[in-house]
Amino acid sequence: MRSMTSAFFRLATGVAFSAALAFSATTSGLEPGKADLKSAGSLAFGPEGILFVGDSMSASIFALDTQDTGKCPVNPCRTVEVKAINEKIAALLGTAPDQIIINDVAVNPNSKNIYMSISRGRGPDAIPVILRVDNTGKISELKLDNIRHSSVALPNAPASKEGRANPRLDTITDLAFVNGNVIVAGLSNEEFSSNLRSIPFPFQAASSGSSIEIYHGSHGRFETNAPVRTFLPYTIKNEQFILAAYTCTPLVKIPVSELKAGAKVKGTTIAELGNRNKPLDMISYQKDGHDYILMANSSRGMMKLDVAHLDTYKPITAQTEVTGVPYQTLEYKGVQQLEKFDDKNALILTDQSGSLDLKTIPLP
Repeated sequence: MRSMTSAFFRLATGVAFSAALAFSATTSGLEPGKADLKSAGSLAFGPEGILFVGDSMSASIFALDTQDTGKCPVNPCRTVEVKAINEKIAALLGTAPDQIIINDVAVNPNSKNIYMSISRGRGPDAIPVILRVDNTGKISELKLDNIRHSSVALPNAPASKEGRANPRLDTITDLAFVNGNVIVAGLSNEEFSSNLRSIPFPFQAASSGSSIEIYHGSHGRFETNAPVRTFLPYTIKNEQFILAAYTCTPLVKIPVSELKAGAKVKGTTIAELGNRNKPLDMISYQKDGHDYILMANSSRGMMKLDVAHLDTYKPITAQTEVTGVPYQTLEYKGVQQLEKFDDKNALILTDQSGSLDLKTIPLP
């Protein structure tokens, strides 16, 4: 019994030591102190409860240690519904509902707690806030005054200009954590300003990223200055791609292997999904043995795309209307945010005549 106990102890100690090393590697460089965000936009989760926040105004990516590393307290995790969440947030932060802007949502893949990036106020003086919604619907603030964090500055961000068309606000349009790297979409100050960056984490320094060129079928031309609005990491035939959606709404695949500092990368347009539209969010999922992408849009409803054969679509290189990857439009109105909750449910934020509702829905 002693030898078995000793062996078990050595094994358990080794596993714990390995886990500690892995956690230490993940959180190295995170220091306690004030995370001095100037804005809070795109969100993405990394390992061990690390939340990445895009701060376009300071042209930085922040990594925040949420210390939210547990599992959901019930299995399966209960679905969520919080009606008029903008009113509840306003009450929590001591302001009016029309002074609350929900910029993004992200779901912790382990705990299923929901995180939201908020602007308290409007315009350049808006205060960035990060909120957490637990599985009971309780809303709390993730305090930033003394939190373990790190940040990395983007070296070639566009200059800030007054007015609504401020390119600085599009420095960071979407984020994802992929194989130890934070993928960042947005604009740079380069001549070809559409930009994708791959930044290793833990942070050291960010490169200038890659300039992205695409053919926009509905516009009938090549474009280099329109930012990716939302994207998904996606594997096609054992190769890692970024599936990127742009305003008016081309769907483009971009090889991750080509995202190198200073590179000029030409994406392959495989679908045109309709003009006069801004894609908001995309998630991928499987149902009944089939692969799908769900896309929320500003004016074309929510689309369910069949992505079983993404390698077979011919590149779009001439002016065209809707073509390429097939889709169906679903009857969900006013969807402003879309995130994957688990393998069976999506999380949506919907606008019901000014009242914002946060809820889970079955994946269609």
